[in-house]
Amino acid sequence: ILLYATSYMHGTPLVNRLYGYLYGFMFAMTGLVLADHLLLLFIFWELTSITSYLLIGFNCKSESARKNALQALLVTGLGGMALLAGFILLNLASGTWLLSEMVKDAGSIQSHAMYPAIFILVLLGAFTKSAQFPFHFWLPNAMVAPTPISAYLHSATMVKAGVYLLAVMLPVLGGTLAWHITLCSIGGITLLIAGLSGLQQSDLKRILAATTLAVLGLLVLLLGIGTEEAVLAAMLFLLGHALY
Repeated sequence: ILLYATSYMHGTPLVNRLYGYLYGFMFAMTGLVLADHLLLLFIFWELTSITSYLLIGFNCKSESARKNALQALLVTGLGGMALLAGFILLNLASGTWLLSEMVKDAGSIQSHAMYPAIFILVLLGAFTKSAQFPFHFWLPNAMVAPTPISAYLHSATMVKAGVYLLAVMLPVLGGTLAWHITLCSIGGITLLIAGLSGLQQSDLKRILAATTLAVLGLLVLLLGIGTEEAVLAAMLFLLGHALY
């Protein structure tokens, strides 16, 4: 995509600034998936939202670009605040900030009185980031970004952050009835809405947005099922979708 962008964006004013934002996003997303400490994960999580905002609104002379960039920032940023609250409660319930340590003590976290609040707050963060129902509206609007940005951030990378979070939280928060019902319901609704929406679109980027939403919904649905086979299917499909 970077190689494609150098040709596609050639001659665009301030194009070097666009590349700077793009590399900043790459740094943030890489940090997000490598972080084991929850506070570090949160910092990178919010950095992806900020760089996404700058990239969506790159054409700052366009009112729709500015409006949709702000919409994406508000939805994902507020979801990030809920996620931070969930992480703080997780620390209080487990006594650690490290995901790798929480996995070893998942039973006590799930039986803790704060589990329902942790569950809701973490899911709010994941659902806003991965544009799950009822927060799915921001993703098609984000397609006002330059095409290489849409291809990289909003069809394959940033929107997977919520799915990634659900996957790493599965051993910690998953396996409960609330997990199964919520993820299967929200993922299934998102898949259905996106599929029906995609059939009605004629604009190529809108079709891309709808298919991406459908994939994200299916991934959340599979993680909601939570069996070994379902999780393996989700990870394989996540890899396959990265090649779209």
